[in-house]
Amino acid sequence: MAKVLVVDDESSIRRTLKDILEFEKHDVDIAANGIEAIDLVHENGYDVILLDIKMPEMDGMEVLSKIMSFSDVPIIMISGHGTIDTAVEAIKKGAYDFIVKPPDLNRLLIAVRNAVDKKELVSQTIQLKKEVNSKYEIVGQSDFIVSLHKMISKVAPTTARVLITGENGSGKELVARQIHEQSTRVKAPFIEVNCAAIPTELIESQLFGHEKGSFTSAIKQRKGDFELAHGGTLFLDEIGDMSIGAQAKVLRALQENKIIRVGGEKDINVDVRIIAATNKNLRKEIDNGNFREDLYHRLSVIIIEVAPLRDRKDDIPVLVKKFIDDICASQGRPPITIDDEALAELKKFNWSGNIRELHNVVERMIILCNNSITSDDVNLHVKPLML
Repeated sequence: MAKVLVVDDESSIRRTLKDILEFEKHDVDIAANGIEAIDLVHENGYDVILLDIKMPEMDGMEVLSKIMSFSDVPIIMISGHGTIDTAVEAIKKGAYDFIVKPPDLNRLLIAVRNAVDKKELVSQTIQLKKEVNSKYEIVGQSDFIVSLHKMISKVAPTTARVLITGENGSGKELVARQIHEQSTRVKAPFIEVNCAAIPTELIESQLFGHEKGSFTSAIKQRKGDFELAHGGTLFLDEIGDMSIGAQAKVLRALQENKIIRVGGEKDINVDVRIIAATNKNLRKEIDNGNFREDLYHRLSVIIIEVAPLRDRKDDIPVLVKKFIDDICASQGRPPITIDDEALAELKKFNWSGNIRELHNVVERMIILCNNSITSDDVNLHVKPLML
């Protein structure tokens, strides 16, 4: 059941539309003019509005513009003097749909249902985006985290390539995602490639795509991650594990902003921002012949080193409380508490696995403990398993 507002200066039309929609179990309010409609929208949350165009004092187009300035509710315009030009103008101003009077009953109900579905999808998308942003939020109160936020805010709006270094589990992906979220490319794709997880013989196809028949299993053409990230950000995680051959092709792509699919001959223009990350010392890898020095210099315009958790233990209380909230929410249970003595015990550990290890420990305690985590719980469920 949807909450619908019908706006029309003809009482017979208002009554007819109200009866039809209420028969379909919708909750319907009515307004006789634009001013009344705007007041109602300010006071109530509607799922869809049916708005007449020809009305005295304030016509439907003006009402549409005013409502659109403060609400995202879908608006279906209705008119007995409908023309293609009028419909186009209404859609350009933000109307969801346009229906000619007298409205066809099926057409009207389908339009209302689709508008309600759209509003629900938009709401779900906003909620999912909030959840994703929360998942990749960088939290902490240490001097390092404060400096990191400042660095991200400076680097993100630029097009500079970024190399993120740090131990496994220290939060390199979070830094990459925050750079993308605060950049001008935020509405374009963020594509992540784990260079360590893809076999050497497949990494080129993954990055650059391939043409049909270029190798045995290439049964159709495939776009690579460079093409999929066009206009956005390509995050090359664990780039220190990339093969020398793939490194050479990545270098060409960075130099020329062009790629060639495996088995192809045509240059394809790409516009991507590269963010790379590694847990290796690339200088040593260069000395050992495992990494190209020219590629290193292409990637390292900005270098951000993510400190291990053992060097910023002041962040542990904030991280633990965030993990408790997130994990409890995902498991559908009320958040539990953790006392100061338990937090103090957690700060004593070395955390070789960094934030990832801390997250696992918090999840373990949530499952095994009661409604509050104490220092005894830490000594029982965590301490014996720490390396």
